Amino acid sequence: MTAFSPRFSAPDAEILEREVAYHGFFSLVKLSLRHRLFGGGWSRPMTREIFERGDAVAVLPWDPIRDELILVEQFRPGALREQDSPWMLELVAGMVADGETDAEVATREAAEEAGCTLDRLEPIATFYPSAGACSEQIRVFVGRSVSAGVGEIHGLAAEHEDLLVHAVSRVEALRMLDADKINNGHTLIALQWLARHGEALREQWLNN
Repeated sequence: MTAFSPRFSAPDAEILEREVAYHGFFSLVKLSLRHRLFGGGWSRPMTREIFERGDAVAVLPWDPIRDELILVEQFRPGALREQDSPWMLELVAGMVADGETDAEVATREAAEEAGCTLDRLEPIATFYPSAGACSEQIRVFVGRSVSAGVGEIHGLAAEHEDLLVHAVSRVEALRMLDADKINNGHTLIALQWLARHGEALREQWLNN
């Protein structure tokens, strides 16, 4: 079986008109567009609203000696619904500013959100969390943690951040994953990757 490759590429979609419908902390862009069809020819022009918030980097800090993951607990307004708690256990994450590298974002956010120092980074995945409506791309890493502010409260007051830092054993984190207790996408992806590759990476890190 050959590896999957998309039938079409970027030039096979055409933006006819672009309008910024709202601009605040995030932006909403209204697009008129068309694209090539699998059966041949082009689609009719259509209108789509796209939520724009820039790209983000997320990192899973991991202490391979203690075999503990550093995760942060924080409030998420998008999860406000009836009896579900809007506080989530998540990776460290932040938006990419102009001119920043992914490594710089991961290092900065680990320090700001978890009092965490990293000395190595390994890429896990690059994905679009909801490409039908949002342009954001998230790039996920695992980082070797050499220190962390476990039990402390971190985050930038200017950004209304209020984060409680947790240390969770890798075994317990994977139990939570299997029990459907991890309810946000980037953390799910990182833990699924860790379940497949964690032993090999831990051995490599401990030997180095």
